Amino acid sequence: MNILFVSPHPDDETLGCGGTILKYKEEGHKIYWLNFTNVKQQYGFSREKVEKKNSEINEVSRLYNFDKFYNLELEPTNLGRYEKSYLIKEVSNIINQVQPNIIFLPFRNDVHSDHKAVFDIVFACTKSFRYPFVKKVYAMEIISETDFANSANGFIPNYFIDISRYLDKKIEIMKVYESELGNPPFPRSIENIKAIATFRGATAGVNFAEAFILIKGVEH
Repeated sequence: MNILFVSPHPDDETLGCGGTILKYKEEGHKIYWLNFTNVKQQYGFSREKVEKKNSEINEVSRLYNFDKFYNLELEPTNLGRYEKSYLIKEVSNIINQVQPNIIFLPFRNDVHSDHKAVFDIVFACTKSFRYPFVKKVYAMEIISETDFANSANGFIPNYFIDISRYLDKKIEIMKVYESELGNPPFPRSIENIKAIATFRGATAGVNFAEAFILIKGVEH
């Protein structure tokens, strides 16, 4: 299978489905990463910040051993300034290249506006009459964003993936993004990444799990 993991920002892929990425790679599937935003000097970030972030991204991509990495490098927290039709065209070209059977997306009701925008753009490229190879679409749970969804549209998972064998490596990869981590009770802490994997694992009847919402599923 071809599997596409989509992140609004570098680290969302690891927080939301790092264990799942590792699992699918070990099983021999082709894995692809599409990231939307990145820091750049033209966006007001220092050269040092840009170099550090790019180094982190390259190392994370290497550790997962993606078959291909696509980075749109758009301005973080400001996806609304881009024409939606332009972004859909860019993403459509990538999806037609990858021809993913499965796509993992951020949750539509995450508190971050970039997450909402990415979901809408990518989900528009999953219509069966234009992209018949897309058979399943999942929304992932990204700690520090999904947990702040409003109560009327909260994240209620209906699909779980056992990552018991992969949690330790997921955490090691997350440590590459050292500037994104903090100490408890900050959500993006090693302790809380373990805690949510434990909680979702208990729900699914395994030691550690990642949780998803199956948005679209087709079987033949």
